[in-house]
Amino acid sequence: MLTMPLFTVLDKSVQNAYLPLMARPKEFDRDHVLGKAIEVFASHGYEGASTEALLTHTFGDKRRLYLEALERYSTSSTAEIIASMNAEVSAMEGLEAALLAFALRPSTRPADGCLGVAAVTEFGRTDREVTAITEASGATLTTAFERIIRRGQKAGELASDLDPRTVASFLSTTLMGLKVSARAGGKPAVLRDVVRLTLRSLRK
Repeated sequence: MLTMPLFTVLDKSVQNAYLPLMARPKEFDRDHVLGKAIEVFASHGYEGASTEALLTHTFGDKRRLYLEALERYSTSSTAEIIASMNAEVSAMEGLEAALLAFALRPSTRPADGCLGVAAVTEFGRTDREVTAITEASGATLTTAFERIIRRGQKAGELASDLDPRTVASFLSTTLMGLKVSARAGGKPAVLRDVVRLTLRSLRK
C-alpha cells in the first residue's frame, strides 16, 4: 500500500535543516523549523514560498506555519528593539541604538530580512489574522516609544512641546522605512545619517 510522507517541505533548506533533528524533542524541532520558515517567508513572501518549502508535519499547513512564523518573528523583533532602547541610560541614545541596530540588520545579516515588513507589503489589511499580529507588535512598540519619549522630555533631552504619541508613530514609520531601505541595499552610512536627522528633529 502506498503511504504518504509524514511531512512535506516548502524549501530544501528547511527540509535539510529539519531531517537531522528528527530524533530530538518535538519542541526543539518546532523552534528550529520556525526559524527556518521565517527566513523563507521573509525572502519569498507567503505566495512566493514554494509548497515544497512547507513543513506540515508539525504545523498542519502552509498558512498555519506562516502565521506562527510571523507571530514568533514579530514578538522577538519587537522585544529586541525595546531591549536596545532600554540598554542605554540616555533616552536619545536609546532611540538611536534601537533604530540603527534593527534597521541595519539586513545589511549585516542578509538572510534575516524583515518578515513584518514583508507581511504588511504583501497583505496590507486584507487578512485579518495577519493584521492582528502586525498591529499587536506595532502597538507594543508604539507604547515603548512613548515611554522613552516621555523619559527624554523629563530629562530635558527632547523638546517638551512634542506629543509623545505622534512622535512614537513618526519613529515607527521611520523604522519601517529604514528596514525597507536596508533590505534594498541602502548603505549603512546613509541610514545612519537618516537616523541622526530624525533624532535631531526631536531635540530641544
